[in-house]
Amino acid sequence: DDVRFLDWNVSARTGELHIKRYVEERELTLLIVVDASPSIDFGTTARSKRERVAELAAVLAFSAIRNNDKVGAVVFTDNTELYLAPKKGRRQVPRLIRDILYFQPRSRGTNISDAVDYAARILSRKAIFFVISDFHDDDYLRSISTAARKHDVIAIEVYDPRERHLPAVGLLEVEDAETGRAAVVDLGGGVSGRFAAEAEVQTEQRRRAINASGADYVAVSAGSSPIMPLMELFDRRARRRR
Repeated sequence: DDVRFLDWNVSARTGELHIKRYVEERELTLLIVVDASPSIDFGTTARSKRERVAELAAVLAFSAIRNNDKVGAVVFTDNTELYLAPKKGRRQVPRLIRDILYFQPRSRGTNISDAVDYAARILSRKAIFFVISDFHDDDYLRSISTAARKHDVIAIEVYDPRERHLPAVGLLEVEDAETGRAAVVDLGGGVSGRFAAEAEVQTEQRRRAINASGADYVAVSAGSSPIMPLMELFDRRARRRR
């Protein structure tokens, strides 16, 4: 050891050589901003989007606690309906998961912008925001861009496979989960294929726009494990920093 690191006072007191060791304190704050609007309840696979959202929140929360970081949550519809202040400790994780999985929203709309603005307003120090939503909303890029100037923002889109690929079954009755508006659509005559192509274009446009706003983006299907998409996201972030 370098003689400059010797702690002379402690060494003289104990009769044995001691050195000073400086360990950088790494304490992060994670805030999981979760969409609880009615469209999140949609599901055609073994898990609904809400269940996948809760699983994502659990993975992120347990990772934070394991690293001795603080974790909290904001649950929103078109209003910010619940705020769970960031804390350390294992007791925080079960409460967070329960609040997300069994939360009963009072409103039926979606306003990502207000939720991100609220999160940025209540946390004065830099934090990591995970915005988990199906992103069935407009005009949220300004808020994400503003928050990304100070905080580390990661957008996680959770989608059901049927929202990107509809079966060619002919006439189908559909209903908007948030407005209640119903309609009959004809999925014959190549409409299903055009719908899938348009959904792919919109997803790519969303990814580009969110990345351009200064945030990261990853899409997770409700029908498959989120682990690989998350690992790929964090690998990209690590390569970018290197």
